[in-house]
Parts: sequence; structure tokens; C-alpha cells
Amino acid sequence: MTPWKAAQVGDHSDQIDTPALILDLDAFERNIKNLQAATSSRGVRLRPHAKSHKCPEIAKYQIKVGAVGICCQKVSEAAVFVDAGIKDIFITNEVVGEKKVAHALDLAKRARIGVLVDHDAQVSDLIQASSQQQTPIDIYIEVDVGMGRCGATSIEQVAKLAHQIYQAPYLNFMGLQCYHGSAQHYRLPEERQQTIEAVCKKAMGAKLAIEQLGIEVPLISGAGTGSVMLETNSAIFNEVQPGSYIFMDRDYATNQLGQGDLSFEHALFIKSAVLSHPTRGRAVLDAGLKASSVDSGMPLVWRRNDAKYIKASDEHGVLELTADSTLQLGDSVMLVPGHCDPTVNLYDELICIRNNQVEAIWSIAARGASL
Repeated sequence: MTPWKAAQVGDHSDQIDTPALILDLDAFERNIKNLQAATSSRGVRLRPHAKSHKCPEIAKYQIKVGAVGICCQKVSEAAVFVDAGIKDIFITNEVVGEKKVAHALDLAKRARIGVLVDHDAQVSDLIQASSQQQTPIDIYIEVDVGMGRCGATSIEQVAKLAHQIYQAPYLNFMGLQCYHGSAQHYRLPEERQQTIEAVCKKAMGAKLAIEQLGIEVPLISGAGTGSVMLETNSAIFNEVQPGSYIFMDRDYATNQLGQGDLSFEHALFIKSAVLSHPTRGRAVLDAGLKASSVDSGMPLVWRRNDAKYIKASDEHGVLELTADSTLQLGDSVMLVPGHCDPTVNLYDELICIRNNQVEAIWSIAARGASL
């Protein structure tokens, strides 16, 4: 925790200290409203993923605009949002271990909580714990739809799990989680479309197998920012879970848009400053690995054609400059992070600006909530 704040409400954007995480409120609000309008008009529930922002103020705004609730990735992350008053949270992960299951059920006494399963032992643990606490909890079966990560791998396994859940007194079977994370970053729209068509086929096969047992499948949920309109228009998915669309990082912006895709605006930036200009062709920023995640590539230098971010170390970001660069020592440089989720996790606060003025400062309250 730094001993002083990078900014105060009312400051001009030029007064913000560096490095700082900046949210363009106008672009952010347009992104949220545009996707909400698109999903609502098609009768699809929007449940945005809060792992992207980890910020209760953002979750509240998303719900105000029309989201049915939020997703979280960890039980401790969900706890932060329950404490903030969010009442409908889907933890899109398997919850394993006596302590985590107990924590999830404690949250389920205060809010509607859903979790994933992909193995009968997980279901058995949830049956035992929920019965002991006499606390209902929503259960979704995760289906491996081609990503090769978590998820039941056969239709028979999915049907068996659904039957096991359906018979349990405190487990509410809510449907299927059918998320293909890799497809979100396929650059060509044809690749994304082909992959999501295969996802839909697997999702429908799982749904039909469960319905043949006389069990209703209320929801098929999934999707991310890169493919969200494909699932929304599929007539298979009735809930979608994108997260990064509110910020639009550099990596997602690299995707080529297909017919029907929405165009989201960059809304998340890192304000940095030139702290060294050792040669004509090189400048160094005060924003390195502790200011921006580089797992999906280097940050994009925003609205400058004379500088490229080429290398990051702990506290430094190296820029390669063109021969005619006008960048000077002390100049501010705005960066678009390569991957918004882990970048947000590096900061305590989000400085929200409108018309070049700090309008609000929001706590990234779920930062580091990894249990």
C-alpha cells in the first residue's frame, strides 16, 4: 500500500500521479450498455464476470443496467461481493476441500450462490455439507466443450451427475456451464464461429441427455468477450458471462470482428511517465511488470505513433522511439494493458475520469482474493 494516493476526486487528469490505473467512464458505460441492450433484445441473460474488474462499484452498475447477477472465479472473491451487497453470484469454478465448501455454503445463507461440479465426489461433498448446514446452493455441471481444462468429458458422465444432483435435498440443479476460453482469443471470426458451433452441439447433446431422465435444464451458460455474440445468437445459450468487454484490453482488440460482433472501446488505461530518456531511440517509463501484466503481450502505447513498448522489468517499461519522436523526459504516456484481468489485480484503486477530471475513485476490493 502506497503512503499517498495517486489522485483525489476533482483532480484534473494531468495531476494524477504515476503509475495509476485509469478508467474512462464514458467508454466504460457505453460498453456496458451496448452489450446489455444486445443480450436483452434477444432474451439472453447477461451475467458479467467480475474476475475482470474485482470491483463492487462496477458490479453494482452492471446490475443496475440490467445484468441478472455476476460471476466470480473464487469463493473468497465472491465473499467480497456478498459483503458489498451483491445477491446473485455464480462461482464459475469447482469448489474442492472442506473449508472452501463450508465457506461457499456460508455465503449461500446470505446470497444466491452457484458453483460448478465435474465429478461425483464433488457432488457427494456438497450433498453432505449442505445437508449438515441445511443450506441450499445452486449447482451447474461444467462440460468440457473442447478447451481441455475442467469439465465432464462424456454425455454419460453429465447425465449421471445431473441425476445425482437432482436427488439431493439441498442442491438446486441449474444447468450447464459450457465455456471455451481458448476460442475467445482466436483472431479470425471464422475460427471462433466454427469452434462455438461445436460448443453448441456438445451443449445441446448434454442437455438432451439430461432431459431424457426427466430433469429440466434451466440454463446453458458460458461465453466470453471474444465470442459472446455467437452464443447470444445461438438459440442454445440463454446466459452469457463476458468480463473484459467493459475494459477492452489490447489482446481482445486484436481479434478481427465478424458479422454480428459488437465493437467495444478501450476504457482501461495505465497512466505512466517517462523517467529516463537515455538515447534518441529509447525512453523508459515508470510502468513495468508491477504496473501491467504482460502474459498476453506488451501494453499498447495509446494514441502515439512514435513509441512502441518493447520490454518490461519490475519497475521499468522500455519504449522504442521513432527517429522523429517528440517524447520528452517527464511526459505522460497512456498504456492499454495486454490483459486486463491480471493488470487490475495489481492495483488497490481504479481512478475514474470523465472530461479529463477525476469523478470517482473505486476500490478494487477483491484484489488478491485467490482462495
